[in-house]
Amino acid sequence: MRLDSPWRVADFRTLFSAAVLSHLGTNVGYVAVPLIAVEALDASPGEVGALVTSSTLAFLLIGLPAGAWVDRMRQRRVLIAADAARGLLFASVPVAWWCDALTLGQLYAVVLISGCATVFYDVTGQSILPRFVGRDGLVQANAAVVSLMAVTNVAGRGAGGGLVQLLTAPLAVAGTAVSHLASAVRLLWLKEPPAAPATPRREPLRAQIAAGVRHVSGNKELRALALSASLTNLGSQILNTLMPVLFVRELGLSAGVLGIYWAAGGVGLLLGSRCARAVASRLGHGRTLGLAGLLLAPAGLLVPLVGHGPWLWIAGAGWLLAMFKTGMDNVLGVSLRQRMTPDALLGRMNATFRFLLTGALAIGAAVAGLLGELAGLHPTLWVGGALLATAFLPVFLSPVRTRRDLPAEAPRAPGSGLPAPEPAVPVREA
Repeated sequence: MRLDSPWRVADFRTLFSAAVLSHLGTNVGYVAVPLIAVEALDASPGEVGALVTSSTLAFLLIGLPAGAWVDRMRQRRVLIAADAARGLLFASVPVAWWCDALTLGQLYAVVLISGCATVFYDVTGQSILPRFVGRDGLVQANAAVVSLMAVTNVAGRGAGGGLVQLLTAPLAVAGTAVSHLASAVRLLWLKEPPAAPATPRREPLRAQIAAGVRHVSGNKELRALALSASLTNLGSQILNTLMPVLFVRELGLSAGVLGIYWAAGGVGLLLGSRCARAVASRLGHGRTLGLAGLLLAPAGLLVPLVGHGPWLWIAGAGWLLAMFKTGMDNVLGVSLRQRMTPDALLGRMNATFRFLLTGALAIGAAVAGLLGELAGLHPTLWVGGALLATAFLPVFLSPVRTRRDLPAEAPRAPGSGLPAPEPAVPVREA
């Protein structure tokens, strides 16, 4: 094991094991909650779109200020409180169903409020990581985290589909609640990380938020990474929002088949995350990001071909390849942006990215519901596939493509302790 291996750090192991539980619960709920709306509450495509939008709307509402708040809060407590809140919220769904009182309104409320907890969980998780493993361990740590996300996509979504078939969708959501609560308990063993340089409390919240936005928007590489990831999320969400309606109603397939289809994306994420480090060590981080987009992103155009027989396999293969590219992007892109950001701005940088990326999910779900009602399922799927296939272009056309290695340290403006507006970076001509 290398000296800079994050697995030597006990707090990283604690954080990782808690994340296993949390992500499993999230992915079971990813399958079960829309199916509750479709099967138990007879929701229309527009209502399903509104439900999925509610799950990510919190990032648009509080995503940016959350970064400034996280930079000033005790981050261990934030993680514990966020998981505990999600567990209790999702536990209310099977209870209401058992009492014959479950409504779409309650589902909207549960996913919206749990989305607020997810804002704090995600921003804190990405901000706390560099303080536990150090900047030299970021690529390996992020590869482990993205691999975890991929494995739980496979296990959680596959299990979610199976649980819906065996126990009904409302009872499957009970598994989501238990997983989040177990994660909160596991996080009790986490130590509070070393404090980042303090942000002056007299500085207005608006100014603190603006510093994080400027850090991302004022850097060509971070700007390109944010735009490509946002377009990827937009296309993926348009596709995924309508998949329960397409599989269950139009194709007459079971929830288990839908879970397997989504699990194929998790396999792609896993393979991509495991390959990212090895390929980047040979080709360079930027060149790997560029080539992965050029060669793999067009596979997104296979997903709208989903149908019976071989077309289901073709669409599944396209989804797997698109997610393979996303797995590589997650490891290398997240590591790059963490290395380019000083500790004092990590929360706000991550909040800015999460605002854009998860905001794209909210918009994608709303667009899917609207276009699904107005234009039909299949034209809407082609819109999502086209976005997924072309999302790599901002990174491919930016200085990221010529980057050989991660920066040695976060760039800072002379004498200010804040990042330079446009730092010089070592590049190699493509």
